[in-house]
Parts: sequence; C-alpha cells; structure tokens
Amino acid sequence: MIKVTVMYPHTEGAKFDHAYYRDTHMPMVKDTVGAACLSYTVAKGLAGGAPGAPPPYVAYCELFFESVPAFQAAFGPNAKAIMADVPNYTDIVPAMQISEVVVQ
Repeated sequence: MIKVTVMYPHTEGAKFDHAYYRDTHMPMVKDTVGAACLSYTVAKGLAGGAPGAPPPYVAYCELFFESVPAFQAAFGPNAKAIMADVPNYTDIVPAMQISEVVVQ
C-alpha cells in the first residue's frame, strides 16, 4: 500500500480555506479518482514543535492507494481538473510525497 501526502507549507499572508478543502475539494478528489483511492485523511496544522511556533504545514491530506501504478492510473487523467480547483481554496504551492506504508 502507498500513501500520497499533499502538504501545504505555512506561508505568512497566504490564504487557505480549510472548510472548502475539507468539504468540497477533497470529496471531489475522492469522487474523481474513484475506488482506486482506498481512503483519505485531512489534517489542519495547529502549531510547531516550539511554544508559539506556527505549524510547518497549514494543512495536508493523505490518500491511500494499493500501488504507485494504481495512483498514477487514477490521478493522471484527472490531474488537470483536480489542480484547477486548487485556487478556490489556497494560493500556496503544495508539496507532494509518495510513500510506502510499512506499518498500519
């Protein structure tokens, strides 16, 4: 199993609409990629490790797929539509990482 993590770095003055991300964007992503996405999570950053420090990421999501090819087959043909929705909730450029899930 793999996990695709999309992270939005904390950026002073940037916009991020958490409600839109949670209630509209992520359900749209799940519907668009279909059953290939086994599940997903959404997290909202609260704080950094030091007292009073901002979170390194204002938000991130984790999407779970059986394999990298399964992710690529589901996401690739829909990437433009998914990415076209990003300006509706943020002006932050996200970072993406694909990881193997070794413990669940």
